[in-house]
Amino acid sequence: MLDIRWIRENPDILAKALMKRGQSQASAESTVSDLIQKDEDRRAHLGELQVKQERRNAASKEIGNAMRAGDSARAEELQAEVKGIKEFIQNGEARERELDKALNDALAVIPNIPMDDVPIGKDEHDNVKVREWGTELITERQPRMGNKPKEHFEIGEALGMMDFERAAKLSGSRFTVLKGKLARLERALGQFMLDVHTNEHGYEEIQPPLLVRDEAFFGTGQLPKFEEDLFFAPHTSGRVGLIPTAEVPLTNLVREEILDAKTLPRRMTALTPCFRSEAGSAGRDTRGMLRQHQFDKVELVSITDAETADAEHERMTGCAEEVLKRLGLPFRTMLLCTGDMGFGSRKTYDIEVWLPGQNAYREISSCSVCGDFQARRMEARYRPEGEKQTRFVHTLNGSGVAVGRALIAIIENYQNEDGSVTIPEVLRPYMGGMEKIGRA
Repeated sequence: MLDIRWIRENPDILAKALMKRGQSQASAESTVSDLIQKDEDRRAHLGELQVKQERRNAASKEIGNAMRAGDSARAEELQAEVKGIKEFIQNGEARERELDKALNDALAVIPNIPMDDVPIGKDEHDNVKVREWGTELITERQPRMGNKPKEHFEIGEALGMMDFERAAKLSGSRFTVLKGKLARLERALGQFMLDVHTNEHGYEEIQPPLLVRDEAFFGTGQLPKFEEDLFFAPHTSGRVGLIPTAEVPLTNLVREEILDAKTLPRRMTALTPCFRSEAGSAGRDTRGMLRQHQFDKVELVSITDAETADAEHERMTGCAEEVLKRLGLPFRTMLLCTGDMGFGSRKTYDIEVWLPGQNAYREISSCSVCGDFQARRMEARYRPEGEKQTRFVHTLNGSGVAVGRALIAIIENYQNEDGSVTIPEVLRPYMGGMEKIGRA
């Protein structure tokens, strides 16, 4: 969430930022004007309430003076005035809550301000390639795949270890049943990623709840704007939702807290199932495992300060890239344009892995720096050493990486013409020394 004081002082900057994100000039200016008007209405009302409260206090003192002076008529007149003021204040406090809600609701759907080095663009076609890795592997592996590399679902079904039909009977579309060695390979991938991030990259492993309250979704920006993307369940206290990413519980671990600056940065990781309704994705990636309602992902979250956030963003992206390098999966890192960037992000790198079956790069990780946008929603602060004043923390999140998509990438990049899949060397210790997966 953005600071209304900053908006008040920089209306043109916000309008330009909204235009960079795809709003028309008229729409952007109208949005900013509406925010400022709501803020002015609220401040004007608070000013009126303050005047009334000051008058009530003064009148109460005058009542005592009048009574001591024996002026009962004046005392009664003042008492009537105080009664009227109290009624006004009571009604005014209800109005204050209404004005607060109107302003906060309007602020809650305003996206974050893109950083200056984020390219301006409309969609993924305007993203900018930053670097690529492993292109020589694409050429090197081509001969053993045959004339036309197969997609992961063709290979998985032929192996008898990937079952979409039975998954549909259980749960409907966009679910998968993995069996045998492919199920073990997915488990191995998750454990390998956690080991790299905890043992080498300095992240603390967390096992968070998979169901969280609305307040947690609001804190990281899923609510109120993206409610249709979430799955909810009834709860004794109202409702809870299944997490779409471990970013939600991990980031909210510092919710409503004041952290010691010496403890920053805090780096956390978790391997969890993730649940997404995939609203708006009808007809996209309907075959296979690429776009699922349920999938596993290793998430990375950093809590830091303004001075180190940008460096932490580069570091986090490098941690995710390292996983793909060790798995021998070719990838490219893209800097997202303003039109393709997430709601809460100031800057995002997408890492796209090469899928020979599709002859295309597809996203496998997204690493974002959010500034203090989420922290304001969560009331998460830190106190710099030697200072009394607290500041909002800066938050970052990234996939380190999506386990299901890593499995897809391994199946396609390590496929052999006979239908078997070679297991990357770094995963073989997790697979009991197994070197290849073939049909039993």
